[in-house]
Amino acid sequence: MGIDTERDIEADMQIGPTDQGMVRIFIVGNGIEIPMDFDPDEAAEIAEEILAASKAARLVK
Repeated sequence: MGIDTERDIEADMQIGPTDQGMVRIFIVGNGIEIPMDFDPDEAAEIAEEILAASKAARLVK
């Protein structure tokens, strides 16, 4: 399985700042909770990667 493998799994994602100055991506689904904390610079890099992937995905359709 990889990034291109389609799955029928539902999950909720929340993104926000923590009280420790980090950015948290929090994923909840099917009995599992995954908190992932990033420093602001890492979070900015992730945001850039998401935007780049979004632009590339638009070219596919």
